[in-house]
Amino acid sequence: MERTMTLVGGVSEWSEQELLARMLDRSGKAWREFHRRYDRLIFRCIHKVTGRFASVLTSEDVREVYASLLVSLTARDMHKLRTFDFERGNKLSSWVGLLATNAAWDHLRTVARQPQTTALADAELISAPGADAYEQLAEKQRWQEVNATLASFSEKDRTFVQMYYVDGLSPEEVADQLNISIKTVYSKKHKIRSRLERELAHVVGVTLPAEEAAAA
Repeated sequence: MERTMTLVGGVSEWSEQELLARMLDRSGKAWREFHRRYDRLIFRCIHKVTGRFASVLTSEDVREVYASLLVSLTARDMHKLRTFDFERGNKLSSWVGLLATNAAWDHLRTVARQPQTTALADAELISAPGADAYEQLAEKQRWQEVNATLASFSEKDRTFVQMYYVDGLSPEEVADQLNISIKTVYSKKHKIRSRLERELAHVVGVTLPAEEAAAA
């Protein structure tokens, strides 16, 4: 049984299932407990994504992602929360972390599409000190090719790429958040990597992290 710290009213003793039920009943105490339990996790997941662009994004962007996530949880009579099913074997905490990660990527894609905002596009030009303009431009063009290729992937495959190759989650963490087996993680990694390498063979200079040893 999960060990918890006793608080006034015993809210910390609620299981995740009971907490969610009370949140859906619009209990203010339950929502405060939700924030106490998961805010740190939410911000950690957001920072994992936005941290790659720390030089061009601000704390305001992080707060905007956090606010957008909360809005999405309460929109349409808390429809998103009502779709969560404990019967699938997922933890509420893992699901919330996945939502926070996806919200951060959604924010980055939105900012990148804004014509007046060049920061994220310029972020692809950030390289080692002393790199000349030609190399910087070539690097930007290579990453545009990568992004264009990923756009043709399914949403699930893009999420996998973000988790495994960008966020650096372990196979176990990916399996937990996507509710799949470790074997499926390695199989999906191989298929996605092979497809990326095949479709990006013409793009010089783009490489994925080295393959890890296959699972025993």
